Amino acid sequence: MTETARPLRVLAAMSGGVDSAVAAARAAEAGHDVTGVHLALSANPQSFRTGARGCCTIEDSRDARRAADVIGIPFYVWDLADRFREDVVEDFIAEYEAGRTPNPCLRCNEKIKFAALLDKALALGFDAVCTGHYATVVLREDGTRELHRASDMAKDQSYVLGVLDEKQLAHAMFPLGDTLTTKDEIRAEAERRGLAVAKKPDSHDICFIADGDTQGFLANRLGKSEGDILDESGEKLGTHDGAFGFTIGQRKGLRIGTPAPDGKPRYVLDISPVNNTVTVGPAASLDVTALTAIKPRWCGTAPTGPATYTAQLRAHGGETEVTAELVGDELQVTFTDPVRGVAPGQAIVLYDDTRVVGSATIATTTRRTPAGV
Repeated sequence: MTETARPLRVLAAMSGGVDSAVAAARAAEAGHDVTGVHLALSANPQSFRTGARGCCTIEDSRDARRAADVIGIPFYVWDLADRFREDVVEDFIAEYEAGRTPNPCLRCNEKIKFAALLDKALALGFDAVCTGHYATVVLREDGTRELHRASDMAKDQSYVLGVLDEKQLAHAMFPLGDTLTTKDEIRAEAERRGLAVAKKPDSHDICFIADGDTQGFLANRLGKSEGDILDESGEKLGTHDGAFGFTIGQRKGLRIGTPAPDGKPRYVLDISPVNNTVTVGPAASLDVTALTAIKPRWCGTAPTGPATYTAQLRAHGGETEVTAELVGDELQVTFTDPVRGVAPGQAIVLYDDTRVVGSATIATTTRRTPAGV
């Protein structure tokens, strides 16, 4: 059953977008005592994205305040810029520097919205934190809670919430998750409620990269460092300005002058920050049959023994069947069918039907055809 308990003191995280505004409005309409809060995540928000593309601009904070005024709830701005820089931005840079591919939105949910924000909310006497994520918290008969996919799979965001543990779920509220409504209907609802953000564009890019140029952002922070682009045999095909500018499975922007012998496209197979090389090869060499993941986080009790699940490997990716087992502190995963584009640093989230079992960070992968063979 979904939770419909007594009225709660709710802290609504309002990014300045339409989803969080409608979520706050629904929470208030349900009879909860709601207070809106906008998280200031940059010490210099003028340097962040403009044109309503991110969640860290001055205009976003103003949009959130206007929405709170219309809903009729108190509103505050909380400065979490230092925590965000340390836990999300610096982590993002360090992961790329190490040759891994992080997900900053997932890290923000783990470290900011449901750690720093939730801790502060509970200390101030709030019962729950409300966000505009599309996911569902289900209260079981025994009093435990489960995280499930949103009713509408097309909008489901449970992947980036797979880091939440049962304690955090006990204080999480997602008012948009259990309704079958299109985004156009959410915007229409916002318009009916008089919320000016009804027509505001969604944000898709990384909020702390002002122009959307991830490679340029990393080059500015890490410095350019020329290295070699190699084929699977170790032959040099070209050069690059920094291995951090590439991700596993990347096809475009390789700047290789000579075509492959078979004329087919080449993809990034491996990134070595130690010797600053990037290895490229055919698509078939991207096939991954198994992986090891670390730092598992469970949305409830940790599973025991091997079991079959479905897994999601990226925020907007599909599901694939796996067998997974927790061995010590590592999650050992075997794919029923090989998958491509799996990179260390990504999160793997396990599902039992619609229930989120938990997540872990990919550390190593096993290829069907190892690079160089």
